[in-house]
Order: sequence, then C-alpha cells, then structure tokens
Amino acid sequence: MEQGGLDRKDLEPFIGHSGRVSEVLNRKRPLTLEMIRKLWEGLHIPLESLIQSSHNGHTRV
Repeated sequence: MEQGGLDRKDLEPFIGHSGRVSEVLNRKRPLTLEMIRKLWEGLHIPLESLIQSSHNGHTRV
C-alpha cells in the first residue's frame, strides 16, 4: 500500500466496506477469489502476492 500511495479507503472498491478492509488487512478475514481478481485487475498487484498462504491457512495480502 505504501509503495502505491494507497490508504484503506482506496481498497474499498476492491474489497468492500471499511470494516471488511480492516478485517482483511488485520488478517481476520481471508481474501476471496473475487477480491483477488479485483485487486489484480484494478491495482495490478501480482497474483503471486495475493495468494500467498499464511501459517493459519488464510490468504493474505
């Protein structure tokens, strides 16, 4: 986010309302396939970065 000059509000069109963005960034909610597609298409984030698995099995940004 820092590299792209983005803040949480900028992620809402791709992830959903501010609460959902917060949950994803705090790793309380995994990214869905739809979120991954939107982030990849809209922000050109490499798919490899979006689908890395964390230790608890959730997808992380």
